[in-house]
Amino acid sequence: MAALQSYLQIDGLTKSFGDLVLFENISLGISEGDRVGLIARNGSGKTTLLNIIAGKEGYDEGSIVFRNDLRTDYLSQDPEFPPHVTVAQVCGDNAEMVHILTRLKVTDLDQPVAQLSGGQRKRLALARVLTDKPQFLMLDEPTNHLDLDMVEWLEDYLQHTRTTLLMVTHDRYFLDHVCNRIVELADKTLYTYKGNYAYYLEKRQERISAQNVLVERANNLLRTELDWMRRQPQARGHKSRSRIEAFYELEERARRRHEQQAVRLQMKSSYIGNKIFEAHHVSKIFPSRTPGEPEKIILRDYNYTFARYEKLGIVGANGVRKSTYLKMLLGQVQPDSGHFDVGETVRFGYYSQEGLQFDEQKKVIDIVRDIAEYVQMSDGSRLSATQFLQNFLFSPEKQYSYVYKLSGGERRRLYLCTILMRSPNFLILDEPTNDLDIVTLNVLEDYLQNFGGCVIVVSHDRYFMDKVVDHLLVFRGEGELQDYPGNYSDWREWKQLKDQEAAEQASGTTVVTAPANVKVKTPKAPRLSFKEKQEFAALEEELPLLEAQKQELETLMSSGTLTGPEIVEKGKLMQQLIEQIDEKEMRWLELSEKA
Repeated sequence: MAALQSYLQIDGLTKSFGDLVLFENISLGISEGDRVGLIARNGSGKTTLLNIIAGKEGYDEGSIVFRNDLRTDYLSQDPEFPPHVTVAQVCGDNAEMVHILTRLKVTDLDQPVAQLSGGQRKRLALARVLTDKPQFLMLDEPTNHLDLDMVEWLEDYLQHTRTTLLMVTHDRYFLDHVCNRIVELADKTLYTYKGNYAYYLEKRQERISAQNVLVERANNLLRTELDWMRRQPQARGHKSRSRIEAFYELEERARRRHEQQAVRLQMKSSYIGNKIFEAHHVSKIFPSRTPGEPEKIILRDYNYTFARYEKLGIVGANGVRKSTYLKMLLGQVQPDSGHFDVGETVRFGYYSQEGLQFDEQKKVIDIVRDIAEYVQMSDGSRLSATQFLQNFLFSPEKQYSYVYKLSGGERRRLYLCTILMRSPNFLILDEPTNDLDIVTLNVLEDYLQNFGGCVIVVSHDRYFMDKVVDHLLVFRGEGELQDYPGNYSDWREWKQLKDQEAAEQASGTTVVTAPANVKVKTPKAPRLSFKEKQEFAALEEELPLLEAQKQELETLMSSGTLTGPEIVEKGKLMQQLIEQIDEKEMRWLELSEKA
């Protein structure tokens, strides 16, 4: 078998902005057939790295070498087109591009590109790079501005193409299904994993565990060295210079914690009563804008009673006005007939696409302080604005940066921060996952799963929807809505079966259904009984206390102050404590799955 050709070789690449070093002395090789997913925290330099490779941005040191005559292309986050051209002029005589645009719901070929929305321009650029047939293609957030059907179409398209890929995306199912290598940009360097996203998660945890062992060793050595430094004032001047320098190196190593920094979103939510909202015979129709164009039916005689602690996901194609539904619930858009009746205790927190507006000349810390100097946490404690922002991964330096210096993902994280700190009890999130890094997504998902209130979320992120919602409201167009009891993957599987049955019936073939004695599993939204809710609440209070006891006992046993018999006694107590924690954690997991 012939060896695969090297397409790209990066060596010793360094990029900084003033004192901020994004990455330093990094190297990466990409060969024919590689499908590389680039993962990093917001602000770490993912887009900058792609721009550098694409030749759109400079760098400080290093080399970037492509194979001679390699055909490359690049889909940027915000594609640009020449002014005064139409969609048809961008397409030229490329019939395949027109076909792909139809799949991506860009259908007016005579429309000037300048009149397209940002999402339509991104889809136009996507169709162009796909049909240019490059050998090596770079994609920056290709799933943004795509609805769920488009995302799955693109996933299938890329799985069946021979194009070598380097992409930045936060869509974890997309990474898992398309990529065969994951590269993580962290600590100003690159870590490479040969496998898909699931493999990356496993191997990354192994790497972090190994690094934490080294950090712990460094901490132990640091304690020894610190003691020596304090006891040897005269020795610092001459022959112990090398040991003093080693001490400062060790101090730096010990300071670097490789445990995953988490955004702790444990804000206190306001009390919410039994009545949330009711929709009574709500209808909404947008009239046609031009002669011959059909009217747009959003809702038709819609009735619904929203339950306490409900977590609803809304899905549907672009253009079915999912956001309009949210705005009617919030009272920002009035229905043509009928009404929404919202409970008195409901306190909305609304994350919208239009709401991402800040004073560019303000500092991050001032944005938060304008809302509150202190934030109440769920455990009763209070955090200052500075402490609160640190929990959102805004370092002290970043807090005093101006908003205009923030990356797109950092702006979204700040926006999310300003919403949650107001202690809402009903979160309405309209496409919250765009541009958020996977770390922030993981913590946001965990927060929403345990949120003591109601949630409605519109998102094209299938992974996010699967983890967060317990049922779906599917907008099918023309005012037709379907309430499905399950997550996105459940619904997608059900829909594929229904589509298959419809196709078989249309073609006259026999439809194979489950035998009468076989129960077809229908996803249900599990509910906790009153007694189980009490047990679940008690476990959430007990487990932190038990963990604290375990930590205290570990500290005592490693202090060197216990006698032999005392160590044996404490060891037995430790074993009992571990067994108790394991048992309660297992029960907590069972109840949390039901909840």
